[in-house]
Amino acid sequence: MKVAVTGTPGTGKTTATELLASRLADEEAAPNAATDTDGESAPDLEVIHLNRVLEEEGLYTEVDADRESKVADLEALSEWLAGRDDAVVESHLAHHFDADRVVVLRCHPETLEKRLLERGETAAKAEENAESEALDVILSEAVEEHGLESVYEVDTTDRDPEAVAAALEAVVAGEREPSAGEVDFMGYLT
Repeated sequence: MKVAVTGTPGTGKTTATELLASRLADEEAAPNAATDTDGESAPDLEVIHLNRVLEEEGLYTEVDADRESKVADLEALSEWLAGRDDAVVESHLAHHFDADRVVVLRCHPETLEKRLLERGETAAKAEENAESEALDVILSEAVEEHGLESVYEVDTTDRDPEAVAAALEAVVAGEREPSAGEVDFMGYLT
């Protein structure tokens, strides 16, 4: 099973998936291995931080100087991911690749903008990402690519990272129903 964890930068993807990786490792070590909703053993899932792969493997086509970011080579990343079927793939790009389930982490745009500024992003980049979040850009792309039946939305605004990791774990285990379209931040734009 492949699970994509995506969302606008600053929604908490990396932190939550690092905690999820720790939870999955703990379950593997437990005497009674985790089972899914069908009672079958849950697969061992590798957590892949795709932005790190992009950097380490040089899988980008250019550097966008205006946005101070690398332009991902989606075809090369897709080839890199080929054959890695039991994985949680984390990145704001993860929804562009094959996945059985797609979790879109969401965050209120004001909170998101504050988080991005606190981690050193420019005001322009933080504002652009906040507007993108309000417009459901990544959610819309995920639903278009994978369908409503495969997309799970998790609002991270008022959740601590452990609670977000627990929500991810519930998706992985099949204990949560798809939920695209439940979060609405359009009011931020008015």
